[in-house]
Amino acid sequence: MTGPVGFVGLGNMGGRMARRLVAAGTPVVGHDPVAGRAEAAGAAPAADPAAVARACRVVLLSLPDSGVVEPVVRGPDGVLAGAAPGSTVVDLSTADPSSTAALAREAAAQGVTFLDAGISGGAAAAEKGTLIITAGGDPEAVDAVRPVLAAFAATVHHLGPVGAGHTAKLLNNFLNAVTLAATAEVMVAGTRAGLDLRTLLAAINGGSGQSFASVNRFPRIVEGDYLEGGLTTRLMTKDVTLYTELLGRLGVPSLNAAGPLASFGLAAHLGYGDVISNRVVDALGDLAGGTRIQQSRHTRHDRPDQEG
Repeated sequence: MTGPVGFVGLGNMGGRMARRLVAAGTPVVGHDPVAGRAEAAGAAPAADPAAVARACRVVLLSLPDSGVVEPVVRGPDGVLAGAAPGSTVVDLSTADPSSTAALAREAAAQGVTFLDAGISGGAAAAEKGTLIITAGGDPEAVDAVRPVLAAFAATVHHLGPVGAGHTAKLLNNFLNAVTLAATAEVMVAGTRAGLDLRTLLAAINGGSGQSFASVNRFPRIVEGDYLEGGLTTRLMTKDVTLYTELLGRLGVPSLNAAGPLASFGLAAHLGYGDVISNRVVDALGDLAGGTRIQQSRHTRHDRPDQEG
């Protein structure tokens, strides 16, 4: 595939993915409402999403949710306003699969292919080019954009028709939310019980309680590194809410959603809404006498909304 690639949404994840494309030798034309982000990602700035689509046959989207994706795609200055027949739009956002399917139908009506591609692995994986993608859409269209996605993804799994990629992403994100919230609770409890958390994590990670959170996050969090720059608490809560809505449409009871909704909802209420969701461990610690897992169990730290 030749020519520049378009990128709309150059924030925490989009900026990293765009930089990977540029580093691989692919020119990028980008748009973000925040001034300077396109240039910071190494992209040629465009005035709006329509201008991106006019310049590129492949346009990637990395946006917070369907409420943002929809006007970016179908608005008067949106991607479809500038896309030529034969173009392809790949939505890398965490979005509502039903909205994704509706946008794909609108795109198809003007000869544009719309694919969904959920990404997993976080900011660190985007930086290293090792993201995992769950894609939905026409198999040949997915294969056609694999060389583009390979700049920032190690693996692309094709799950089925349009919407399947975003469905798989919501299922994955729910498991991520459950294990993060549960491991945070366990770490606070271990601290209160006087356990050495490095040893506790070694035991957990050698046994049946192992998870992505216990292996990749908490060994760093206990040393004071919260891995800032990843998914915020508000966005994590949004993802779990989308999961419950999805299960409602599927007729599946979402009995296990209450835990992460309570944990991350609490964290947002206590002032951690706009920081990385890993800080849920501090929110739980606030309710446990100001416990911090990096220090003694009686140490108190200010919450983000109390910092001066």
